[in-house]
Amino acid sequence: MTANDFARKIRGREKLVGYWVTLDAPPATERIARLGYDYVVLDGQHGLIGYQGLLTGLLAIDAGAAIGSGETVGLVRVEANDPTPIGRALDAGAAGVIVPLIDTSDDVARAVQAAKYPPVGGRSFGPTRASLRIGPVPADSNAATVVLAMIETPLGLKNVAEICVTPGLDGVYVGPSDLGLALGARFPGDPEIDGPFEEAVELIARTAAAAGIAAGIHTFDGDSAKRRLAQGYSFATVSSDLNHLEGIAAAHLDTARS
Repeated sequence: MTANDFARKIRGREKLVGYWVTLDAPPATERIARLGYDYVVLDGQHGLIGYQGLLTGLLAIDAGAAIGSGETVGLVRVEANDPTPIGRALDAGAAGVIVPLIDTSDDVARAVQAAKYPPVGGRSFGPTRASLRIGPVPADSNAATVVLAMIETPLGLKNVAEICVTPGLDGVYVGPSDLGLALGARFPGDPEIDGPFEEAVELIARTAAAAGIAAGIHTFDGDSAKRRLAQGYSFATVSSDLNHLEGIAAAHLDTARS
């Protein structure tokens, strides 16, 4: 799938399933990308990945997609709502960015400004690898580049309606761990806030749908992703490479010792 195809599907609120990568391990990322996920996210905020790792990770995603289904694109969760990491991720070939810790519509406007070329935004022109995927014409890049805002803070939740109608925003993305903490959880997954958490998750999906933009969410397994997609989310990410590596290793150890 091309960046244009992915942007069209996100904006059309088609059902998409992705995967999350936190390790700087391009051969592993390449194998994941050949499985047929619609997108693979490289985590530049909390992942163990520097800029060179993001670049080689995006190369690995493209290589894996080419020998697999051909349907997978690479996204980057950038480290901050700042023009430098946003621009570098896009220059390296990301089809879009997930921007963390969005509190207000003004925050979204800054992210869009950083991700889009003039006259829409203020992104500096130097697409390097991105021009191989999208083309060197700024207007084409603007049309193909997806901007997603994370809803994970008390202010972000409070202002979600205003955030969702900000021009240039393609979708919102729920970070469940931080959203839970914002709602008073003692730790991620705290069952004591299950009720308020589910209310917030449903509110975000409804608000995004009313604004005509996509709503995505991080989940911890395929069953949870399926449930969120049925609930009204248009895209869902399944777990991560590090969590799966540890979980499978532990399961095999338990089996061998039982």
